[in-house]
Amino acid sequence: MVAVLALIVVVALSILVVRVGSIAFVMTGLSEDVARFQALSAFSGAGFTTSEAEAIVMYPARRRIAMMLIRFGSIGLVTSIATLMLSFLSAGGLTWTRLLVMTGGALAVVGLSRTRAFNRLLTPLVKRLLTRYTTLELRDYADLLSLRDDYRIVEFEIKKHTWLADRPVKDLRLTHEGVLVLGVKPPGKAYVGAPPPDVCLRPGDVVILYGRKRRVEAVSLRASGDQAAHREAELEHEHDVRERERQLEP
Repeated sequence: MVAVLALIVVVALSILVVRVGSIAFVMTGLSEDVARFQALSAFSGAGFTTSEAEAIVMYPARRRIAMMLIRFGSIGLVTSIATLMLSFLSAGGLTWTRLLVMTGGALAVVGLSRTRAFNRLLTPLVKRLLTRYTTLELRDYADLLSLRDDYRIVEFEIKKHTWLADRPVKDLRLTHEGVLVLGVKPPGKAYVGAPPPDVCLRPGDVVILYGRKRRVEAVSLRASGDQAAHREAELEHEHDVRERERQLEP
């Protein structure tokens, strides 16, 4: 029975390590979905070759996180197999009681790790510990850009006959709508970060916008020549700016 309980502890620690790695990846600027997948991939040694994985190895801080996950993963896998063998080969062999304890304990650990309350408690604790006790260059860009509020970063491909197609950035006047162009990825060419005003956006380009969710989505769907929608968005943004200024007044 001791070996079975030890196996459950190993499973719990494995889940905790993956969660810590996921939070660390998020603090380097990865989205939560990508961070969870890459943390589990590194820990399990699956080693998926994707553009997301390339985004890991290109940055020193992310490489160090991935290396630690790989090391912990190899240790955890060997320990789990050894513990499982001990539980089966110990006196009495595999009984229904041990099987039920093993299955129930593993399900309980996995269920706890998926609860919102557990994640709300664990995430800020892990962030504080990583910031205080590691030398990794970590920064939570989701918090920095307020992405948990109404603001979003949206990436989409520019289609023909849409608002953004065949126009330079300066003519779009997106800043007047409260939307920023963070970058452009033309097909087959290098990524252009913070594109200059004279960069012309073409159909097929992938553009990255930052702003309020409803505004960036509206820009991505707006038809070419729809000046009325553009002007309406400008007026709405001006109203929002005046409201914020009024709230900041003493």
